[in-house]
Amino acid sequence: MTLESKPEVPGEGGLLIAYPPTLGEARYLSDAELELSLKKTLAMRATGDEFWIFAYGSLIWRPDLPTLETARARVQGYHRGLYLWSRVNRGTPQTPGLVLALDRGGSCKGLAFRIDPTQLDEALRTLWLREMPMGSYQPSWLRCTLADGRRIQALSFVMRRGIPTYAGRLPDAVLRTVLERASGRYGTTHEYVARTVHALREHGIVDLALENLLKRCG
Repeated sequence: MTLESKPEVPGEGGLLIAYPPTLGEARYLSDAELELSLKKTLAMRATGDEFWIFAYGSLIWRPDLPTLETARARVQGYHRGLYLWSRVNRGTPQTPGLVLALDRGGSCKGLAFRIDPTQLDEALRTLWLREMPMGSYQPSWLRCTLADGRRIQALSFVMRRGIPTYAGRLPDAVLRTVLERASGRYGTTHEYVARTVHALREHGIVDLALENLLKRCG
């Protein structure tokens, strides 16, 4: 199988999927667009003194946040999956990788971080530069249940389905190719998935879907 030939493999519903996908030109949001996105997100926040962020991927093992409290948490209505094509961080335009996103349906266990309010402004601007450079996610306020039973509202980043880099559910043949070949600025897709699985396990969280994917395709 060669990348140049763009092999087609069976996908969901019998459709054929070529790898690498055609993603179009990458466009980064301007500073003004990032600031507007942040302001709109904060305007939708319910009142409350505590500010929480729900982490489901790399934020679990590299939060880089001024955190006052960390707790295991669960959100309903969304699940974790490799749904976002990455052509910089975990892949290239020629060999795109994949990163995790929250998509509709099911539930997801992760970590919730309570942020130091005295450092909130700087932390959020840094977070927006990290998570929203191309506007691939929809910043959303999710209802979370913490391990001790507390119910909170937490900021997280949900997949936007209507963009070219939304991968959806991919067949194992494509996932195997990505895990074997894709590497970007921060390393390989395989390393990214394996590190997330390990970090989840360290916090007492088992994601069988992600672990089984590594066993089948890694």
